[in-house]
Amino acid sequence: MLYAVFMSSALPPFPKPQEPLGAPPLLEIGATSDEPCLRADAARNRARLLEAAARLIAEHGVAGVTMEAVAAAAQVGKGTVFRRFGDRTGLLMALLDHSARQLQADFLGGPPPLGPDAPPLERLRAFGVAVLYRSAEQLDLQLAAQPEPTRRFSHPAAGSLHTHVSMLLRQILPDADCELLAHTLLASLDPALIHHLTRQRGMPMERLEAAWLGLVARVTGTQAPQ
Repeated sequence: MLYAVFMSSALPPFPKPQEPLGAPPLLEIGATSDEPCLRADAARNRARLLEAAARLIAEHGVAGVTMEAVAAAAQVGKGTVFRRFGDRTGLLMALLDHSARQLQADFLGGPPPLGPDAPPLERLRAFGVAVLYRSAEQLDLQLAAQPEPTRRFSHPAAGSLHTHVSMLLRQILPDADCELLAHTLLASLDPALIHHLTRQRGMPMERLEAAWLGLVARVTGTQAPQ
């Protein structure tokens, strides 16, 4: 397909303890307003905990990530893990946030078609395909880390994607209700739906990619790429 953008399922390397650990504000996860001001020892502990959780996923899958297991793997007290991440969902969301930073960097400042040097329609097409493949390749983690229903759409990670799609739609359709249209488009990229279509229905990713491009064409009144 024209926009076959593949995202690696492996989590990217974690920063070394002496490197900055704050995520870009757009994708900052959870109630972490103090994150950029973490003391050096707290930043080291956070990196250590995330590294331990990533190792557990690699060795045992997402089911192997419990607060107790992460504490043991990182050789810290269980209370330290709870204070840093709140609960298991918070820990998994922090892992997703870490892996999502590259996607954010690509659509905010990377090369076309995701980056700002491409026309908005091309960026929208490429954005959806990138999210689609990233979600498919990290599906177990994506599903395990989903917030409970009343928090899903207000979560900062979801908000950042919605903001980006809304911005692109406003450039393409300035008179449309782009806020609601963005929700409509993003619903087709929901990890639970991707799980159902690919693992339960056996649909190939190429079909989902073509469906995204077709949906964008219908919403924007344009032609899907051939």
